Amino acid sequence: MANIKSAIKRVKVTEKQNLRNRMEKSALKTAIRRYDEALKADDQQAAQAAYLRAVSSVDHAASKGVIHKNAANRKKAQLAKKQAQAL
Repeated sequence: MANIKSAIKRVKVTEKQNLRNRMEKSALKTAIRRYDEALKADDQQAAQAAYLRAVSSVDHAASKGVIHKNAANRKKAQLAKKQAQAL
């Protein structure tokens, strides 16, 4: 454990940021999983709603710096490709 006051503060701040990032990434994975489940169930309306939530979650994660913007664009393209194949 750090002895210097600023180092102790950095540890606390880093832990808080780490928790926030993990929560955001978990929400992102859950949104994508729910979209996949809706596609598998062949429910078009639920799949469309889940798609919009998943894309929104991806954009939010990218804006917060949890994932890189190119990774976000790649995930959105994969989701759109799945949706196009399901139709």
